[in-house]
Amino acid sequence: MRPVRTGLIALMSATVLALTACAGGSDDGEGTEPAGGATPAEETAEFPEGSTMAALAEAGTITIGTKFDQPLFGLVGPNGEPEGFDVEIGKIIAGKLGIAPEDIEWKETISSNREPFIQNGEVDIVVATYTINDKRKEVVSFAGPYYLAGQSILTMTSNTDIEGPEDLAGKNVCTVSGSTPEANLLQNYPEAKVQALGAYSECIEPLRNGQVDAISTDNVILAGFAADNDDMEVRGEPFTEEPYGIGLALDDTDFRMWINDVLEESFEDGTWSEAWESTAGTVLPAPEPPTVDRY
Repeated sequence: MRPVRTGLIALMSATVLALTACAGGSDDGEGTEPAGGATPAEETAEFPEGSTMAALAEAGTITIGTKFDQPLFGLVGPNGEPEGFDVEIGKIIAGKLGIAPEDIEWKETISSNREPFIQNGEVDIVVATYTINDKRKEVVSFAGPYYLAGQSILTMTSNTDIEGPEDLAGKNVCTVSGSTPEANLLQNYPEAKVQALGAYSECIEPLRNGQVDAISTDNVILAGFAADNDDMEVRGEPFTEEPYGIGLALDDTDFRMWINDVLEESFEDGTWSEAWESTAGTVLPAPEPPTVDRY
């Protein structure tokens, strides 16, 4: 009978301890932390129940769409992982969800599929030199902006005919299908002969071999190509303003506002500047953080 009695005492002791823990634990707090660190529920406790933030934090992973072919902002490096300013912005957002860089799933996203990827749920967010505009706001939401770019022109250093957008009349100009620069060229520079391809990197060889006279897109994208190609250079001052935002599902207001909070915090605590200096800042001067648009 002794073993039964011992087991009963042990059971009663365990019950008392459990009740004590439920009542708040010991005065010094020891014994209240579950073994192995915080539970999933504790990790998501700071986020509203049912929110996108809570779901992502509990899952421990996030899928981010970004460019894979744009130096300085989103370019796949030697290790097969994308790197650049957009990538670092994605890591900042993931980090605030408790998601480590190695747990981010990067999905190659080009200009023409950014909205479909968001709408179809193939990505959680898009950070891909993604200009905020009213037309796009009809189908997706935007947090930010986190950077202000401007459309410019890239041409061969030997080309003396093109110094600005007014010189594009009659010239073959390469850009990307579905992009804001394409729309701007077609609307405001109708005399330019626009050739729209799938990615800006596809414009490099046509420019070099003379099939096109110039490439036109955001200045920061062109600066990256110029840095990698000594025979090319950016001409003139930017002639548009392109606020880069983070695309997400339409009407997910809580997630959008939370990302805006994260961006503003990164502006203040220096992580945004660190992200810039380690990527685009190796070529371009340091900008001032933009003002977030909480529409």
